[in-house]
Amino acid sequence: MLSSNIKKLRKKHNLSQEQLAQKAGITYSTLIKIESGLNKNPTLDTLKKLSKVFKTKIDNLVGR
Repeated sequence: MLSSNIKKLRKKHNLSQEQLAQKAGITYSTLIKIESGLNKNPTLDTLKKLSKVFKTKIDNLVGR
């Protein structure tokens, strides 16, 4: 759920994976792992950074 939600939001905002990682201040490899589902439990700090870029709540990222 998290991986597909982030991918959908990234595409909706017309961002490449590199652009999103840069805007959020996370590493490219972290974003790749999250989007591919390899990292199913990213840190709260990472989720905060991503939610800030998308201007949404963390709950929306994780599908609550």
